[in-house]
Amino acid sequence: MEQSAAKQIPVVLLAGFLGSGKTTLLNHLLHRSGGSRIGAIVNDFGAIEIDAMAVAGALGDSTVSLGNGCLCCAVDASELDEYLGRLAQPSTRIDVIVIEASGLAEPQELVRMVLASEHPRIVYGGLVEVVDAAEFGGTREKHPEIDRHLALADLVVVNKVDRAEDGEQVLRVVRELADRAAVVPATYGRIDPELLFDCRPSEERIGQLSFDDLHRQTEGDHQDHRDHLHSAYDTLSFSSGVPLSPRRLMDFLDSRPEGLYRIKGYVDFGVQDSVNRYAVHAVGRFLRFYPEPWGRAEARLTQLVLIGSGIDTAALTKELEACTEDAPHADEHSMWGVLRYVQASLVQDEEPEGLEEAG
Repeated sequence: MEQSAAKQIPVVLLAGFLGSGKTTLLNHLLHRSGGSRIGAIVNDFGAIEIDAMAVAGALGDSTVSLGNGCLCCAVDASELDEYLGRLAQPSTRIDVIVIEASGLAEPQELVRMVLASEHPRIVYGGLVEVVDAAEFGGTREKHPEIDRHLALADLVVVNKVDRAEDGEQVLRVVRELADRAAVVPATYGRIDPELLFDCRPSEERIGQLSFDDLHRQTEGDHQDHRDHLHSAYDTLSFSSGVPLSPRRLMDFLDSRPEGLYRIKGYVDFGVQDSVNRYAVHAVGRFLRFYPEPWGRAEARLTQLVLIGSGIDTAALTKELEACTEDAPHADEHSMWGVLRYVQASLVQDEEPEGLEEAG
């Protein structure tokens, strides 16, 4: 019993830009963990906790959900200790804790928070950075701080290599930027769960920074966070108990502004006798819908989170509200525009891709 009480649980940070595939990767780990028990803290950038809904076992005792803001600014180290303490109780029998950060979080701040933890059963387990291979060039051009994030990583998962124009080139660039990290390619976030246990820094360093460097920067460091990614982005959370018109929603999606980078959530089209809702995912100009069953006692709601830079949230809200006006029960003909964006391979033997993979 004394040996069990002294066991320290590694806390692994799972970071990556909007839509890189973090939730899909986390779901893969939860489903393929073998005999290991994984606890999860999921941080959503929006008032509706879409990612938490998508995480396997989100309502169980092994998952904590933190919504409406980036963890690096929303809570302090003592508050994080409280959340970690829930998962670190011996009764949970958890072997590793994964913190899935929002797509706009600052990894260095998250590392500092975990290192500042005073919980005796917690130890920093490393930073996993997820890269969207298909969007990597554009993301890096718009947000050069991504290079700094990669330099801090202990493991980099280059996701969606199958969708990239030149996946090998992306891998070469990432390996140069993350020269201290292991770099692995992936599709649908599928990696060996054992990598989660192996990514802990073997030396007293995190990327190009020593643990002492990070501790010194934490002491008395009160940043205003204006240099964080999320300072340039706005979020809109939309919920409706009235079904949406498929045609009007497609008009909205087809005309979405360039600054609207990320859309994720669930849509009720009011299809009569349908057992499915439609998960919607967009990253940049990429768009996909995924039919999935409603929960047995789940309220039939449309719940969406939109994230963008320089977007008019009031105008976008009005456009979404207009999608509910005179929305009839959808039929096969009116759903055609939506069905064009449903991936046919999912109908048969392809496993669900999750909220982030499609985005």
